[in-house]
Amino acid sequence: MPSIIQIDDKLISADIWQQYFACDISQCAGICCVYGDSGAPLEPAEAEMLKKEYPNFVAYMKPEGVKAVEKQGVAVVDPENELGTPLIANKECAYSCFDKENVCYCAIERAYREGKTTFRKPVSCWLYPIRVKQFKENIGLNYDQQHLCDAARAKGKEENIPVFRFLREPLIYRFGKDFYEEMEKVGEILCV
Repeated sequence: MPSIIQIDDKLISADIWQQYFACDISQCAGICCVYGDSGAPLEPAEAEMLKKEYPNFVAYMKPEGVKAVEKQGVAVVDPENELGTPLIANKECAYSCFDKENVCYCAIERAYREGKTTFRKPVSCWLYPIRVKQFKENIGLNYDQQHLCDAARAKGKEENIPVFRFLREPLIYRFGKDFYEEMEKVGEILCV
């Protein structure tokens, strides 16, 4: 069985079809927004959107997040020379917010769901655990298997939800419906 599948100019890890995933925020408490050594990857257009929409979601952010943005800007260049979201004290995303149960959510998405902004959140966050990498002539899609998401893998397996099906909406948003339909065709062969 191949480990990489190509659809158009996309090189896709077979794990995206063969592994299972379904977020279980009640178990992980949104740790993916807190853990890591850099912020969420951003596309240049998203950095511009953050700049434009920031006044519409700043009220949903933690005071420490607001200070981080004031000091670092709405987007930063990470150690790998790529655009990303700023962090609070090199830990959580500046755009994070917490509920009363200390579960981490995205302040941008909260504002979006309440109709305050047209920007939902960075597509890299929406697509997680798929990570997208632009190469010279191709785009790579890889399944990022972090221990933080053990509960999501267990729930996905229990509910029989392959990674790509869990991420149907953001995959269509980022790459289009035709691409997703091709993923479904491959899924008919590869999904176990």
